[in-house]
Amino acid sequence: MSEPSLLLDGITHVYVTDRGASLAVDDIHLAVHPGEFVSLVGPSGCGKTTLLSIIAGLIRPTEGTVRVAGKPGGKLSPRVGYMLQQDYLFPWRTIHDNVMLGLELSGKADATRRKWILHLLDELGLLQVRDSYPHQLSGGMRQRVALVRTLATEPDLLLLDEPFSALDYQTRLQLEELILEILRTHRKTALLVTHDISEAVAMSDRVLIMGRNPGRIRHELQIPENIRRASPIEARELPGFHPLFHEIWRELEDPDGKEGAS
Repeated sequence: MSEPSLLLDGITHVYVTDRGASLAVDDIHLAVHPGEFVSLVGPSGCGKTTLLSIIAGLIRPTEGTVRVAGKPGGKLSPRVGYMLQQDYLFPWRTIHDNVMLGLELSGKADATRRKWILHLLDELGLLQVRDSYPHQLSGGMRQRVALVRTLATEPDLLLLDEPFSALDYQTRLQLEELILEILRTHRKTALLVTHDISEAVAMSDRVLIMGRNPGRIRHELQIPENIRRASPIEARELPGFHPLFHEIWRELEDPDGKEGAS
């Protein structure tokens, strides 16, 4: 079997403030394999975003190790792309200049990469607006720009922190379809944090359910092949989708894992 795109080994993190110490996540073990799409769901405060921040290198874990594409992780690296709820586009830069920013900062804005950026803009239907400014685009289009910016450095792993949560339902479904198609086409590995159970089931190969106090992975669901191979919209109508939804819902009704935890 190939080297995991992401390997977390015994990740534990404690936040320390002047009020005391708080155990955010405890003894997390996780392997995500190349091309796999995994979702993390759980109640607020269970440490989902803390885990993404550790993987992205924004936080150093108190204990444990991170490996990305077989190499030591846990530090800022172009091998990890991070897409957030907000697009954080610079309003004074054009769409093209916004997506070039990461390459410019890393000194990799050569002719080959510029051609790659134009290709991505075309794939996501943004080539026609590359000279526009963020305020001229809809929220859905701005998130597409954020995706191009995330893919620009050709990361091995994409971290998606509720990237659709600020959008209306129709736009969310459209972006789910588009992003999943792009990730499959380019064989990218992704870890999604979401509160939307339907989104997790419709987009993922696996769904991991976290409990809190402290944050731990308490249950894992493998999504059946017929749902995995369908588009996110079609997946929601397939047999087996709703039982999975309700299984996750039941787990989340007991967020602290006091009853029936796996």
